[in-house]
Amino acid sequence: MAAKHHSSGSSDRPHRQGDSNQAAKKPFKRAGKSTPKLKFRSADSNPEAANNRRQRPDSRTEKRTLKPIDSSKIKRADTSEPMPASGSRSSHRFRAHSADPSRSRKSPVAPDTESESDLIYGRHSVQAALEGKRNLNRVWIISRLRYDPRFHSLLSAAKAHGTVVDEVEPRRLDQLTQGANHQGIVAQVAPYEYAELGDLIEQAKAATEHPVLIAVDGITDPQNLGAIIRTAEAIGAQGLVIPQRRAVGITSTVVKVAAGALETFPVARVVNLARALEELKSAGFWIYGTAVNASQPVDTVRFDQPLVLVIGAEGEGLSLLTQRCCDVLVSIPLSGNTPSLNASVAAGMVLYEVYRQRRSQTFYLDDMSRGTFQNPAQHSINKL
Repeated sequence: MAAKHHSSGSSDRPHRQGDSNQAAKKPFKRAGKSTPKLKFRSADSNPEAANNRRQRPDSRTEKRTLKPIDSSKIKRADTSEPMPASGSRSSHRFRAHSADPSRSRKSPVAPDTESESDLIYGRHSVQAALEGKRNLNRVWIISRLRYDPRFHSLLSAAKAHGTVVDEVEPRRLDQLTQGANHQGIVAQVAPYEYAELGDLIEQAKAATEHPVLIAVDGITDPQNLGAIIRTAEAIGAQGLVIPQRRAVGITSTVVKVAAGALETFPVARVVNLARALEELKSAGFWIYGTAVNASQPVDTVRFDQPLVLVIGAEGEGLSLLTQRCCDVLVSIPLSGNTPSLNASVAAGMVLYEVYRQRRSQTFYLDDMSRGTFQNPAQHSINKL
């Protein structure tokens, strides 16, 4: 019997013809597990669904034909109509989240960084705040000013009342004031305390027989407001009235420009300026407004009663409602080509005219008889 030779890796059982065909016919089955049978559904089993599939257009199988376009029926866009402005709603439709300040990504602020509205800086401003015994939370000062005679005793008194005094480098003050002219000293103060209008009226009447108050309408520049306060306090006015809306309040810039005047100069902030002017009228004040086209020059008007001088914004002037509240509208005669003046300059010129008249006690034609000019010597004798 011939020996059986098997190659390495071949099966132990002998090869028989037909084994491969039989293995192809019968699938291999594992013990204990059954092979799931796959079910195929033909299109003929559901003729309605097959019909729907034939009727639906399929971009993968069905080729669409494009119809020619009639150019005469095309409606061109109107190019004369302007595009939406950058601030319109359509331009910001996709930037709604970035416009929300709560969603914007900002760098974290240091814990010891103060907001600009709580800071005053400059030697005159801080010195006036210290002399007025204003509540100061903290003072930053460079070392060479710490023992200056102007500040040493004032800082010692403020420190005794709880104010923190820090000697710092100039670059620290540059950071606090964002590069402003701090002159080596910065102070953190509580928010400005506005006076009530009724209290302002009482204080003004108690100060003098013919008080002068200033009211501003629509001034948004802190430099202008600070200059008006400084001029009004220097000439001798008793206070200021500012509106709450569409106008700047008392900020650190206003305090800096006012150069200490706000420590003794009261400011009242009102919700409605027109209503406040009516209240001042009821209290016995005359309302004088400044306007470029006013018919009465300022040097021809008598200012011999309690008055309120109303100053408008540069360029816009007084609003129509404010003009209706005024008893008299005055103008400043100009000879040059400049159509108007800065608001603070206009306020200073009118205020100076008011106090010039009261200081010099000028005689006016409507108060003097004809005989005064016919015989001036007799008038001087009678006056003596």
